[in-house]
Amino acid sequence: MTGAAGFIGSHLCAHLLSHGDEVVGVDAMTDFYAPARKRANLGPLLDRAGFAFRPADLLRVPLEPVVAEADVVYHLAGQPGVRGSWGPEFALYVERNVLVTQRVLEAAHATGLRRLVYASSSSVYGDAEAYPTRETVRPRPVSPYGVTKLAAEHLCEAYRAAFGVPVASLRLFSVYGPGQRPDMAFSRLVAAAFSGRPFPLYGGGGQSRDFTYVADVVTAMRDAALSSWSGVANVGGGCEVTMNEAVALLRLLGAPVRVVRVPSRPGDARRTAADITRAHEAFGYRPSTGLRDGLAAMVTAARQPQFSYE
Repeated sequence: MTGAAGFIGSHLCAHLLSHGDEVVGVDAMTDFYAPARKRANLGPLLDRAGFAFRPADLLRVPLEPVVAEADVVYHLAGQPGVRGSWGPEFALYVERNVLVTQRVLEAAHATGLRRLVYASSSSVYGDAEAYPTRETVRPRPVSPYGVTKLAAEHLCEAYRAAFGVPVASLRLFSVYGPGQRPDMAFSRLVAAAFSGRPFPLYGGGGQSRDFTYVADVVTAMRDAALSSWSGVANVGGGCEVTMNEAVALLRLLGAPVRVVRVPSRPGDARRTAADITRAHEAFGYRPSTGLRDGLAAMVTAARQPQFSYE
């Protein structure tokens, strides 16, 4: 698995291990956010039977020997974040989202890999033409990040068509849960509530997202890997919620949030909502965690002594 030390990656490692799978996690431990946070994600995994960790930059190391050992590769590595993808940082996004994916696909093709699961993003849709959004809707990303995720997804489809690489690209919608990246909205909301700092709410709070709990996402990934289906599918939470509604729910859960409203920023889609029919039909996906329970889990985690705001 690539990106094993990240938020979703570490949850996926734990999920796979709980089902008796052997996992080799690879991560470059980049500094988009504090590497200490990633080491904390890895901590509970390192002593578990069946898990091995290899620190590696996927742009530099030979990938074929690593991929040849695997039945399934889950490709989660990449440079995240919409707002940081503008300007000179775009080159880094191209390297880590596009060039790395091309190298993974080349290794998959060369070794005859049985299954490849790629973590794509709802950011490929931008301001979609229809809601809930089906995979047949024309993608039109509104951020450089979304452009690179779509380019990588197109590479997956090209290798699938040309060489039969069995790849499932899952368009993930606003994944949240305990351990969420510190730059993401719910993580910042919970941290603000427990630290007493104000929370800057961009765009007035009327913008909505299809929030998806991380346990549902990692279940979908493993189920997609075990299926024979290949292609592109949405993985959403089945419930579209505005940021104002999410703030109100956190307050009901005992997390007092002090909001400061600020103007919206370039690259933020106004709305996301997933049609998950294809994922349900292809590999039985059905989200099981509602927003209230998912946010409650984040609040509970924030009350633990080891919780970090960074």
